Amino acid sequence: MIDHDRLLARTFPPVEQVYDHRDSILYALGLGIGSDPLNPAALGVTYERAPDFAALPTMVVVLGSSGFWAMEPDTGITWQQLLHGEQAITLHAPLPPAGRLTGRTRITGIVDKGPGRGALIYSERSLTDTATGRLIATIEVTSFARADGGFGGPAGPVKTPQPTPERAPDAVHEHATLPQSALIYRLSGDPNPLHADPAVAREAGFDRPILHGLCSYGVAGWSILQATGGGDPARLTALSARFSSPVFPGETLRTEIWREGPEDYAFRTRVPARDVTVLSHGRARLAASARSSDSARPTEGSAR
Repeated sequence: MIDHDRLLARTFPPVEQVYDHRDSILYALGLGIGSDPLNPAALGVTYERAPDFAALPTMVVVLGSSGFWAMEPDTGITWQQLLHGEQAITLHAPLPPAGRLTGRTRITGIVDKGPGRGALIYSERSLTDTATGRLIATIEVTSFARADGGFGGPAGPVKTPQPTPERAPDAVHEHATLPQSALIYRLSGDPNPLHADPAVAREAGFDRPILHGLCSYGVAGWSILQATGGGDPARLTALSARFSSPVFPGETLRTEIWREGPEDYAFRTRVPARDVTVLSHGRARLAASARSSDSARPTEGSAR
């Protein structure tokens, strides 16, 4: 059983991680980017000699992580029933394509939804340049502990998701994941066998391995950049979404985007073939950039 005060006070040792251009390229390939070898936007994140080579900003989700700490017995969490509920990132500076970063994780809140209703665990990770201490990114995660409600903890506060606009989207971008996307993406730091082993997937109720939720999240970030930002990775300064349904490797993801201000966008990501929403209540922020404009510029996949 979860001990609210003890879990909230849990300390995590800093995690230092060195990465290089190979890691940045591997992350992009795991998202399925690069299927068109003539696409300059794709080469900008998959070829280190490209003039504007850069790391994708959503790569911060795999850097400096404390790992799957919920498996440790003293947490009181039934880790087998733990779901990744929501993900948010804020970029305070562009992510370099190579560097040495330090991640520091802390639990920021625990909500008891009641017996049989589970618990919400909010955590945050700061990612800083190890040499200078400069803050690069803040990563926020909401985890849903389905089997751990009723421990006597507080019933709030609960984050309220932003509603999805009811009008037609202002831009749409489709991106085809690869049949082997999960096998590639797992090399960036999430080796959960659910995404590779058919036997494990069947035990979890799926007829085949599923794609990492954070892979779909990265695809959404890429699609938003392509449809609205001219492809410049440095433009994306914030991205948040709720995980609504699993994706199978090889499926095409359609990201629908609404502009809500000079820098603010709402979005959701769907699998049209199954008529299912996989990322909901999405919000993104794109800053101005000398490399791009706000006009829609179709590149990888298709956009309108």
